[in-house]
Amino acid sequence: MKAMLSTAPGGPETLELTELPQPEPKKGEVRIRVRAAGLNFPDTLIIQDLYQMKPPRPFAPGGEVAGDIDAVGEGVTNVAVGDRVLAMTGFGGFATDMCIDAGRVMKIPDAMPYDEASCLVLTYGTSHHALKNRAEIKAGESLLILGAAGGVGAAAIELGKAAGAKVIAAVSSEEKAQFCRDLGADETIVYSRDMDDRATQKEFSNEIKKLAGGDGVDVVYDAVGGAYAEPAVRALAWKGRYLVVGFPAGIPKIPLNLTLLKGCQIVGVFWGAHTVREPQAHAENMADLFRMYASGQIKPRISARFPLEKAADALTLMQDRKVLGKVVLDVD
Repeated sequence: MKAMLSTAPGGPETLELTELPQPEPKKGEVRIRVRAAGLNFPDTLIIQDLYQMKPPRPFAPGGEVAGDIDAVGEGVTNVAVGDRVLAMTGFGGFATDMCIDAGRVMKIPDAMPYDEASCLVLTYGTSHHALKNRAEIKAGESLLILGAAGGVGAAAIELGKAAGAKVIAAVSSEEKAQFCRDLGADETIVYSRDMDDRATQKEFSNEIKKLAGGDGVDVVYDAVGGAYAEPAVRALAWKGRYLVVGFPAGIPKIPLNLTLLKGCQIVGVFWGAHTVREPQAHAENMADLFRMYASGQIKPRISARFPLEKAADALTLMQDRKVLGKVVLDVD
């Protein structure tokens, strides 16, 4: 088998294509012949030791895959050899083969391609948990999505529309704005890449309020952080909900007096912990996603594909925040 391994902390260029012995599944495990691996922003962090999970080296990044089961360990009953599956791996997905606990794999419909299956769970799972469980978004409410052209942001557009919300997509370029409109966003904002200036922040906040109508936006989905966070909170309506999803622009410092003045909530979204602590709710959410996929309400938008040996190029695209929707490694 082959894998793109991280042997030392560093950027995408430090990954090494390595030949390894074929793994054998232990008790309760299955072996997946990986056909596709979806890329996510945490993949760029985990190889730099900047993520909350720090696997022992050497390891392959790659948190979600799809493929075929070609071997099962003792005691596995939920899946069998030949099943088409997706898996949330955490890491290890940038490889031709991998072994994983059978409880972390899920069968996929015959009509679902491997590439789309490898992009479904983390982005849509995160965004569905955020909007459904944490924000409890309702039809008719307004939703602002920061970083709306990325993986979780694009998923949030589709899921927000499916929930009946008015979706405002905030992005850094007109190309990304058009991508979001094509996904169904009702309104778009192209924000400045330099948001440190107070006047620029105020202008951004005012534009959000104008597009949201009323006294502000009901829900903010923030997958960007940094200096974009405070103006978004200032644009919240009474009893609005600000969802903390990610920080590629840095961890923000928000004046807490704003929460008092607006009666609003700052709500953390930790999807990984949710899947472990609330497995029943996670299972229900996954069933929701499969139904929405089957009905055409959601569909992963794959904008770039790379072979396994070009994983560093794919991660560089992700790291530089140039991704529209999803990027996939075609491992097969």
